[in-house]
Amino acid sequence: MKLSSICVYCGSSAGTDPEIINQARLLGATLAKKDMTLVYGAAKIGVMGAVAQGALDANGKVIGVIPAFLQIKEVVHTGLTELIVNETMHERKMKLQELSDGFITLPGGFGTMEELFEVLTWSQLALHKKPVGMLNVNGFYDDLLSALKNMVDKGFLKQENYDILLVDTTIDGLLDQMENFEPMAMPKWLKASLSDNE
Repeated sequence: MKLSSICVYCGSSAGTDPEIINQARLLGATLAKKDMTLVYGAAKIGVMGAVAQGALDANGKVIGVIPAFLQIKEVVHTGLTELIVNETMHERKMKLQELSDGFITLPGGFGTMEELFEVLTWSQLALHKKPVGMLNVNGFYDDLLSALKNMVDKGFLKQENYDILLVDTTIDGLLDQMENFEPMAMPKWLKASLSDNE
């Protein structure tokens, strides 16, 4: 699968583990070197700022998308290749999805989780066929992955849906998985539902 643009979901905080910031910068630089456009939430602070600066320092193309109410001088990155301002968080997420061939989640908080699970749900419902990746830096997401496995064990999440999420501890390994991603077929129940409505 040819990936020309990657959306990165991540925190606007820097966190307490410096390796997360290092990996964010390295991810941005790696995308630039691979001629992949970085699409992200337009902030200059925290993990978001690090991934953007990593790409920009490597002469990469970076597109930021931000709702107007967050566009304050202390937050928004003013040195991006392109800045798109819209009205709502929902419009922002839709634009991020439209502009991207795939998604990578770095460490973050509630907002990052919401973006990740929304795009996973869209994939599960066959609303897109793009790879969804997670860079598990220093075991940051180990507990979340255990919770997801518990959902499978308890019958709330199908194994094939769990497998939609591509996980790696290295950037190159994750990008390799994403480039070799095979989209899941549309679920039979969804096909039947769509046929009934035609």
